[in-house]
Amino acid sequence: MTAQSNEAPIIIKRKKVVGGDGHHGGAWKVAYADFVTAMMAFFLLMWLLNATTEKQRKGLADYFSPSIPLSRVSGGGNGAFQGDTMFTEDVKPQNGIGATKENPTDASRAQGDSGVADNQKNDTAEEASFREIAEELKGRGGESMVSIDMARHIVTRVTDEGLIIELFETEDAKLFEDGTERPTALLRDLLRMVARVTSSVENNAAIGGHVASTPVVIAKNPVWALSHARADTTRELLETGGLKAKRISRVTGHADRDLSSANPMSVRNNRIEITLLRK
Repeated sequence: MTAQSNEAPIIIKRKKVVGGDGHHGGAWKVAYADFVTAMMAFFLLMWLLNATTEKQRKGLADYFSPSIPLSRVSGGGNGAFQGDTMFTEDVKPQNGIGATKENPTDASRAQGDSGVADNQKNDTAEEASFREIAEELKGRGGESMVSIDMARHIVTRVTDEGLIIELFETEDAKLFEDGTERPTALLRDLLRMVARVTSSVENNAAIGGHVASTPVVIAKNPVWALSHARADTTRELLETGGLKAKRISRVTGHADRDLSSANPMSVRNNRIEITLLRK
């Protein structure tokens, strides 16, 4: 018979502790933050696609293209540091104008020291020169000699083709004598000024003549011959004013096919367009 013990039994209580009270933990916050970041990046991408031009998008794609070397002149390898590889003898040297391809595409062509295409730099300089010319033609330049009366006959705009300088008539100020290609004193002054201002660049120029429609239908409509004659007169006056003849790329008569005013017989349609073409 065993002796009875007066000691109380030992009871061990095990309690399961759940960290963070279940759904109040921090793991879901990390996942949510990743989701919000991804959505922000997505909407930023959508905005960029809508707010940029095709040329700008191509520039961004070329900038992040892995085919662009870090240095313009390099060894035979095609790695990030332009080092040699075991296939060096089979790879053409990278000289900054074509990477390792014999006939590279524009997307894979090496774009110079900084990874930015040289033509993009040229485009930026060209845009700046166009803006400077436009400001001077509007009489806003610091040394502009354009009078208010002359400036009201000038409209400039930059397009994909280049800088368009439009000279147009008004009811009280004509560029040509009615029905002829004989220029008035106003047109001579305008073209002399245009020749002087555009002498700061070397872009070629295209000249287009436009005339208003005739009020009646006639058998031999003179608008084609007249618009071309006025464009050719403009060419002669520009060359006399100092524009080099070799910079004239084309002289075109557009008749009354490209109207500037909704009224086809408006004098506003009698105009000359001088386009400084992009290089």
